[in-house]
Amino acid sequence: MINFIVWLILGGVVGWLASLVMKTDAQQGIILNVVVGIVGAALGGFLISPLVGLGTINQNVFSVGALLVSFLGAVILLAIVNLFRRGTVR
Repeated sequence: MINFIVWLILGGVVGWLASLVMKTDAQQGIILNVVVGIVGAALGGFLISPLVGLGTINQNVFSVGALLVSFLGAVILLAIVNLFRRGTVR
């Protein structure tokens, strides 16, 4: 149970930081930040983890590298969403 709570909190923080970088923070709430963080971590695990050999927060790994991979995945996710919504990555 505690892993689930930590997973939600870290997903929210990662999603929030990614939304600050991509300048979409005003459009997102807490729930969407958590979703972006968790889905972005999954995307990062699929795209980035094989390249660098690090896990993500979705794989119950808690390290700076895992947070960085999850963060980069969330930024990529927001860039893809912005590309389809606005026609520009930003």
